[in-house]
Amino acid sequence: MIRDAKQYIESLRDGREVYMYGERVEDVTTHPSLRKAIDHGALDYELQKKSELRDLLIIRSPTTGAQIRRYFQIPRDSEDLLKRQELIETTTRHSGAVIPFMKEIGTDALNALAVITYLVDKKYGTNYYERVQKYREYLAENDLTIAGAVTDAKGDRSLRPHEQHMPYYYLKVVDRNTEGVVVKGCKLHTTSAPIANEVIVLPTRAMTEKDKDYCIAFGIPVNTPGIKIISRAEPANLGSFDHPLSSRHVTLEAMTIFENVFVPEERIFLDGEWEFAGPLANLFATWHRFTGICYKYPFAELMIGAAALVSDCNGILHATHIREKITELIIYAVCIKTFGQEAARQCVISENGIAFPNPLLCNVGKYLFANNYHMAMKLLQEIAGGLVVTAPTEADCKNPATKEFIERYLGGRKGVDATTRIKVMKLIRDIGASGFAGEWYVGTLHGEGSIQAQRISIFRDFDVQKCVTYVKDLLGIP
Repeated sequence: MIRDAKQYIESLRDGREVYMYGERVEDVTTHPSLRKAIDHGALDYELQKKSELRDLLIIRSPTTGAQIRRYFQIPRDSEDLLKRQELIETTTRHSGAVIPFMKEIGTDALNALAVITYLVDKKYGTNYYERVQKYREYLAENDLTIAGAVTDAKGDRSLRPHEQHMPYYYLKVVDRNTEGVVVKGCKLHTTSAPIANEVIVLPTRAMTEKDKDYCIAFGIPVNTPGIKIISRAEPANLGSFDHPLSSRHVTLEAMTIFENVFVPEERIFLDGEWEFAGPLANLFATWHRFTGICYKYPFAELMIGAAALVSDCNGILHATHIREKITELIIYAVCIKTFGQEAARQCVISENGIAFPNPLLCNVGKYLFANNYHMAMKLLQEIAGGLVVTAPTEADCKNPATKEFIERYLGGRKGVDATTRIKVMKLIRDIGASGFAGEWYVGTLHGEGSIQAQRISIFRDFDVQKCVTYVKDLLGIP
């Protein structure tokens, strides 16, 4: 069943335990801040109505023949990965350059699980892979939204999970029986958790044998008893004129608490196989960084368009220093796009025939867009000028006592009126100098893993010894 926005929104009225601004939210669909995020996410459920997008968004299930969303496709080659890149880019572009995060992270987790559980089954004779595939089919056939819960609270980061003075800084299995397990702890930064149908939980790091009770992966409904979600606050805004992007397009982050939550056996995908926790976390990171590369490109396009348009309004589009800055933005965007494409083209095929993006190229691509984001935004701010933060509000533009003066003095080059110029400035303020912008700054640095995490992965995945051998051969050193 391919759902529409109305069906998605209705599915969220399920008694889930969500908190925001210090209060329990009785119905997430009627809460103003949450509803803004819900309406943004609901765009993902309407795009298939555009005939030119349907073939990209919808495919036939290889097992049931039913129509499902392409997100649930198991990639088998580079072409499948390139289609996934196009899918995420296109969906983001049609959502105001802000990714909806309805299925992207969840299917990143599913794809990583599909590779790693096959290896676990091969070693231990478990049936995790079959469970993952059944879960994928269930999600696909019901067209459900999925949050990914990976990052633990961690406590003292110099200590392993079992060494912590508080035993639940990492999500822990506290009881096992013939029907399933009970878990306790929390996960941080769970994107879309307050407005998703299901949550997939993965371990966040490599484990030792003493940490095996923390080595747990599973997928359950968000309204499962014992799950409590604390949603982060939303930046206040003055409406679509003053905040043209963030007034309509926003994603949610949350703290997801598991207070003695029961997980049935058929939904458990890893339980105590500690040596596979690290490989699973790393492979999820690869998938998630590929997603990051895909959705950052439309945002980079937005920055280029805003830079060019504000320069035109100011009458300096063809000035040498402006063209140089816009060229830098273009280079930034093309690097993001290219690393995504090459990560797909130079994919790795797993033992069970699943294609996943090249880990080294994913990490380099993510590092480049995160490490250079502040530079790119600085260029946009330089190009636009101070009116970005000093322009009058919509109310001032409409007030008869001030409207005349705003129109007289804030116009741009000949043919550009004050309202047009201010609108462009407001967009740049929204993405570069607002509460929303601040969250994007931090999110770009730490989303899909911190910059340091990419450095570690890049050094690990690159063959440094090959380069050493080359130099030794060149110098005749044994």
